[in-house]
Formats: sequence, structure tokens, C-alpha cells
Amino acid sequence: MRTVRSTRPAHIASRAGGFTMIEVLVALAIIAVALAASLRAVGMLANDEADLHRRLLAGWSADNALTQLHLSREWPDLGTQSFDCPQGNLPLTCTERVSATPNPIFRRVEVSVTTPGHAGNLAQLVTVVANESNRAL
Repeated sequence: MRTVRSTRPAHIASRAGGFTMIEVLVALAIIAVALAASLRAVGMLANDEADLHRRLLAGWSADNALTQLHLSREWPDLGTQSFDCPQGNLPLTCTERVSATPNPIFRRVEVSVTTPGHAGNLAQLVTVVANESNRAL
């Protein structure tokens, strides 16, 4: 009987069915880099969400301060005053600046909201208040 002989060497025939260790390590490195990038992106999204939440609460505080001014129907005095205006569990400080306008019947009121100990405004709202009192200008 005649035996059929393979034309391939034995060491090539055994490697044809799988991956080498280097190929597996390269694939794992690529997956690790992709996972690290996605974890960083998720972390940044969580940080941005917390900042957006703080800004939303600060906007509510500024809106509350201006609404209180409108409802009081008092003619605001010129100048600047600061007061605590917490919202939720977030300590906030509101700064109200009242300035004159070219029309003496109106005053410009600007409310800026900051977090104590941090620089920069979280929110800022501006309105114009009319003199509804019977006082003389």
C-alpha cells in the first residue's frame, strides 16, 4: 500500500488552527484602551450632570429672588446686597445689584447666584422693576 505524504511541514500544520499569544495580547490591549476611553467618557458625563443640576438649582434661587421682589411691590434701593438663598441641599449665595435706568420710573435689578467659596456665577438673571408706589421720585 502506498502512504500519502503531506507536503506541509509538521510545525506549520499545527499552528494553522489558532491564534498566537502576541495576537491575543494585542487584541486585549485594544479592548483595554477602548474600555478606558469609555469609562472616562462616562465619568465626564456624570460630572457634567452634577454641574447642570447645580446650575438648575441656582437658576431657581435667582428666579425666586426676583419673584419675591416683584410680589413685594416695593421700590428697591440702589446698591448691592448679598443674602443666602439655598436650594435643596445646595448652599447658595445671591447677590442683588440694583441700578438706575435712563427712565427714572424703572430700576434694573440683577441677581447673581454663586456657591460659597467658589468663583464664578452659577446663574444670573436680570429684570426691570417699575415704581408702583405712590412715593415721589
